[in-house]
Amino acid sequence: MNQIKRWCKNGLIYAPGSGERHFKLVSHAANPIAVHLEADIFRIFYSGRDRENRSTVGSVDIDIVAKKVIAEDFFPKFEHGPTGSFYSHGVSIGNCYFAGGTHYMLFMGWQRPDNAHWRGDIGRLIVGADHSLQLDSPSVFMGVDSTDPMSLSYPWVLTGCGGMYPYRMWYGSTLTWNAGNDEMIHVINSAVSCDGHFWERRGLALPFAVGTAQAFSRPSVLRNLDGSYEMWFSYRSGSGTKYKIGYAHSGNGDQWQLDLDNVGLDVSPTGWDSEMIEYPYVFDHNGTRYMLYNGNGFGASGFGLATLYRN
Repeated sequence: MNQIKRWCKNGLIYAPGSGERHFKLVSHAANPIAVHLEADIFRIFYSGRDRENRSTVGSVDIDIVAKKVIAEDFFPKFEHGPTGSFYSHGVSIGNCYFAGGTHYMLFMGWQRPDNAHWRGDIGRLIVGADHSLQLDSPSVFMGVDSTDPMSLSYPWVLTGCGGMYPYRMWYGSTLTWNAGNDEMIHVINSAVSCDGHFWERRGLALPFAVGTAQAFSRPSVLRNLDGSYEMWFSYRSGSGTKYKIGYAHSGNGDQWQLDLDNVGLDVSPTGWDSEMIEYPYVFDHNGTRYMLYNGNGFGASGFGLATLYRN
């Protein structure tokens, strides 16, 4: 698990264009997640934006081996909600999981109340057999409480983890909007569940350090065959720094060790991901480990693909 990582960039796979695109998807392709369709074909759901920066879910189909788009849906799969809803200003998707025979997708719902700071809550969508998306409930799936008193973000669920709680979740939680260095403290917390529906929050999962790694987002977690866990995420360190991708590992999924020097992926000298890299989505397919990720402008430049080099 602690072996030195090295990712091979496969380039920009999809950039939002113009022409036939729906007005809710005029820019961005952020937070990509992969759902397997058949053979080497995956449907990549992403969060696009309208001209008011409200995010909505779109999709493209890619051949993960050929590393190219084979079909693009120019229309939304699921739109942000109406005024007053917990997702009125955007839908930022997390990942998918099965519970009780139903396929779910979790998301961060954005609100920008008048004269108040933005905030996030976690919602849940039902993924149909045809990969359509439908809101599971108009109420939040996980909202603010005493453990997460300010804002929640970007949930990730793993199933089949064994023991009393076979479902595990990692998600973002805001501690303060400004830690004194012009950056929030937004940490990765965890929760456990016996059925995937009702969750027990466990609090802080990943250590943080002001000035080093204090604003985390979009955890992507895999469980290895030996029972160990690996996590990739975005992070900022304050004072106007831009997102980078970080890495951590754990023997049991509870106690995590940051390993920021062992990411094996950084910004490029030039091009679409030369300023920032963020929102990783890591998954395995036919013995190869892949990472979807965003580059400049929080996904404005589209998403790319990287493959893990194995010695």
